[in-house]
Amino acid sequence: MILDAMTVLAAAVVVTLEKLHESPLVGARGFWHGTLIHGRSMGILLALLVGFTITLIATSRRLNLYTPVRLTSFLNEQRLSVQACFTSGLLLTGTLYLVHGSDIPRSVVLATVGLVTVALSVRRLIYRFMLHRRFERGVGTRNVLIVGTGSEAQALRHHLERIRHLGYTFMGFIESSDSGSDSRLTSTPSDVVGTLDTLFQNARRRFVDEIFFTSPCERSVVQKVLEQSRVHGVDLRIVPDLYEGVGWKAPIEYVGEFPTIPLYRGHVPEISLLLKRTVDMVFSILVLTLLWPLLLSIAVAVKLDSPGPVFYTSERIGKKGRVFRCLKFRTMVRDAERRRSEVMHMNERKGGLFKISNDPRITRLGHFLRKYSLDEMPQFLNVLVGDMSVVGPRPPLASEVKKYKLNHLRRLDVMPGITGLWQVQGREDPSFDSYISLDVTYIENWSIWLDLKIIVRTVGVIFSGTGS
Repeated sequence: MILDAMTVLAAAVVVTLEKLHESPLVGARGFWHGTLIHGRSMGILLALLVGFTITLIATSRRLNLYTPVRLTSFLNEQRLSVQACFTSGLLLTGTLYLVHGSDIPRSVVLATVGLVTVALSVRRLIYRFMLHRRFERGVGTRNVLIVGTGSEAQALRHHLERIRHLGYTFMGFIESSDSGSDSRLTSTPSDVVGTLDTLFQNARRRFVDEIFFTSPCERSVVQKVLEQSRVHGVDLRIVPDLYEGVGWKAPIEYVGEFPTIPLYRGHVPEISLLLKRTVDMVFSILVLTLLWPLLLSIAVAVKLDSPGPVFYTSERIGKKGRVFRCLKFRTMVRDAERRRSEVMHMNERKGGLFKISNDPRITRLGHFLRKYSLDEMPQFLNVLVGDMSVVGPRPPLASEVKKYKLNHLRRLDVMPGITGLWQVQGREDPSFDSYISLDVTYIENWSIWLDLKIIVRTVGVIFSGTGS
């Protein structure tokens, strides 16, 4: 919606400037000075522009142009975009006639509507292309489980895997004991990850966003799964014509060539998440721009302090179990990983955490960098590329995640962060349970305001030098 509003504004500006520079010059000046500045039409033009924008957004919403791209075809989206623009344009010209705006050139109005139509079509084409490229790289896809192991389930699985731009990642089949089609089992044992009794445990372990029902079950079974989907926040779809009555009044949406009935769709705070990502990028750019002399000085100091690389990179587990390389300034000797087994008995943390206050592997400069958390400054680069956020749970190691209980995986539902609630509130508490509890508290109570408060408190923690 925001992009549509910006497109309308840009088109109006372009057409106005073009009108200013058209020949003859007198006519252009007459339009600029007489109509826009000294005439009565400036207020009318602005009102019409706002009205046209609101009408276009309302019409586009009515035509489902703001639904996920994966649920619409390209040609249908383009057709609906043109329809929304022309519908809004007709209402605009009708309003112009009613207000008797005779001094407003009709060419400006028609050119604006035409340019908006072209610009919106091109903008949606570019956005779809960029999104498809991300899906093909496995970025931003939705993890799915398919209930059923028969031919319908296999067909859906191959369809999702063949057409990568749909944005789905197949995570396994769920065997249904009540399914008649499951007797025609065509799946390999490794593809079947569980049964209906363990459906949501498997959904939790595999960070599943959506469940597809292709196997006919009793209505009570589907109703029970639907209730659990609401509790766990997992979207649920069924193939139509299998569950009489369950999908009444629900719209049919096509996933590629497969018609589905969405029974539940969880709420996603898209505006808040967009704002969080904007804050992350702006804050990271400011930090890297303003503090680059400090970062360069630290890099030189690390190189001179001890042999080895300037940066230390380690594989960490991010959102939905995605592995990424986390950056830090090196604070330990070069062979620190090889010597880890020698100091395991000195671990001061409980559960899956590993921390030693006076780790003998830490360099002289490393103690200083850790005390003031300066070693983590390069992670703002991870924030810029989208692997991390400024605020969030700390990204764990794979060895730590292996020790997680099922409920601990909640930490991986969100983007990991450079700082978080644990860093500013429970840093001195070595308890793993406290570590997990504070992260879950942050996830359940997350807001932009909470992020800003944590950032402010983090500055105080850094200057107090409580790091280790």
